[in-house]
Amino acid sequence: MFRILISDKLGAAGLELLDQAEDVQYDMKTGLSKEELMAILPEYDALIVRSGTQADADVLAAGKNLKVVGRAGVGIDNIDVDAASKRGIIVMNTPTANNIATAEQAMALMLSVSRHTAPAHNSLAEGRWDRAKYVGYELYGKTLGIVGFGRIGRLVAERAQAFGMNVIAYDPYVAKEVGRDMGVTLVELEDLFPAADYITLHTAYTPETDKIIGTKSLEQMKDGVVIINGARGKLVDEQALAEALKSGKVRAAGVDVYSQEPPQNNPLIGLPQVVHTPHLGASTKEAQRAVATNMVEQVLDALRGTDFRHAVNLPFKADPSA
Repeated sequence: MFRILISDKLGAAGLELLDQAEDVQYDMKTGLSKEELMAILPEYDALIVRSGTQADADVLAAGKNLKVVGRAGVGIDNIDVDAASKRGIIVMNTPTANNIATAEQAMALMLSVSRHTAPAHNSLAEGRWDRAKYVGYELYGKTLGIVGFGRIGRLVAERAQAFGMNVIAYDPYVAKEVGRDMGVTLVELEDLFPAADYITLHTAYTPETDKIIGTKSLEQMKDGVVIINGARGKLVDEQALAEALKSGKVRAAGVDVYSQEPPQNNPLIGLPQVVHTPHLGASTKEAQRAVATNMVEQVLDALRGTDFRHAVNLPFKADPSA
């Protein structure tokens, strides 16, 4: 009998699959401290997390019987993949389940900041009729620069093209032919920054992409550029972006992710040029169902040894006694 711990909220559709599995027992215990998680983890064969649980090296070491850590979502920066690999633990994610939801969120933020949707709504709700104050901009004819041209980046490109935008993209791991087939020009980052009217981030967070939007890169951009971040908060130097917004270098920003979540003392919060959402990229009924069911199916298959799809590492026992 396999035992699975779910330490962040998981959709009901995924729990229903677990209820139907005859070879599995599971517990969903959310809001655990690191110490509480480490205390109970030795009892389990698998751990399913979202973005809230930090499965660092200490936590993984406590999971003496762990075989699988499943990330219900795409980003795995809250899991120490190297530590998992050395302990023979498979790490897997659900890279396709919430792609459409995330791409649509990026477009929603782009449209909202362009047409002043949030402040215009608030103004009207307060009884004012300030039409002249909220004259916006069209997406049509503008150049969109996409940083990260994976699954989500490509979905954003298709949607932006439907609005008549010219799309360029940067991704060192994608062949130029892939972009050419989609009518997208792949360029170097230093060429994307000065060419784009809008820049949207869809890359993973790594040491190389840390604060990819910062003081130096902002200086390279057009005056009046618009920044959209629905990927990872740490891709952006938030203080540098705040200063660029205040100076007018950046006209507006749409932000769904933050370096610390929930944000505390964040310099972007409250700026009138910024539309904020609380990490809603994957928050659709359809995406939540797909994330939950995909994750449960993958973890069950991995525990049973029948399939290891979407594993992001090649686990091995660095020390068989560990």
